[in-house]
Order: sequence, then C-alpha cells, then structure tokens
Amino acid sequence: MYQQMIFVNLAVDDLDASKKFFTELGYSINAQFSDENTASVVISDAIVAMLHTKQRYAEFTKKEIADSAKTSEVLLALSSESREQVDELVEKAVAAGGSVSGETQDQGFMYGRAFDDPDGHTWEIVWMDPSVVEG
Repeated sequence: MYQQMIFVNLAVDDLDASKKFFTELGYSINAQFSDENTASVVISDAIVAMLHTKQRYAEFTKKEIADSAKTSEVLLALSSESREQVDELVEKAVAAGGSVSGETQDQGFMYGRAFDDPDGHTWEIVWMDPSVVEG
C-alpha cells in the first residue's frame, strides 16, 4: 500500500539556526533536497519539514508571510510513543533554543505538551494510550 507523505513548508529567519535546532532534537537533514535557502528536515519516513528562508518561501505563495513569532499560522502535532518521550522532546527543544508553549495537557489516556521553535512555529507532541486508540 502506498504511504502518503506530508511535507510541511515553513518560513524561517535564520536557516542555519533552524537546522541546528532540529538536529539537536535528533532529526536529520536530507542534503539531497537542501541548499543555501532550504533545509529538508527528516522527521520520519512519512514526515518532512521543509525549512525555507523567507525569500525562498515567498517563491511559493503570493500571500503575505506570517510573522510566526506574533501570529499563529499553523499548529503542528506529532505523535509520541510514550509520555516520557513527550517530555524528553520538549526538554530537548527548550535546551536547543525553543520555548514551552501553553500548558501540559494530561487527560490520563492522552498526554501532550507543546513548544515553539526559534521562529515561533508551535509543535505539539502528543501521546495517546494505545488501548484507547484501538477501541
């Protein structure tokens, strides 16, 4: 069966700083699809974050580029294998220059926290109890 992928395109102020941030979270940069204006961050086999300088990003849209430090243009949510992994990733993000966003959400069967990357994009990390997901 074909596995559909998602390529999340984000405008960033400092491409080198953004690459450093995401590699410190444990993700890799795919050099084949990266250059001086774009970094292809491999989050999983099916998820890639395409980080673009604002000049490159502007080539893909006629709309004004949101100032993600001031406005919310998207909430990105990633699943996690465990509650502990949620905490670990958020702690790595803060140590790498990100900031905690919002309050911890603990509903027993679901646990989530969020961080803003250095450009202000909000990433939510969520764990759900597999027994609840399976029904």
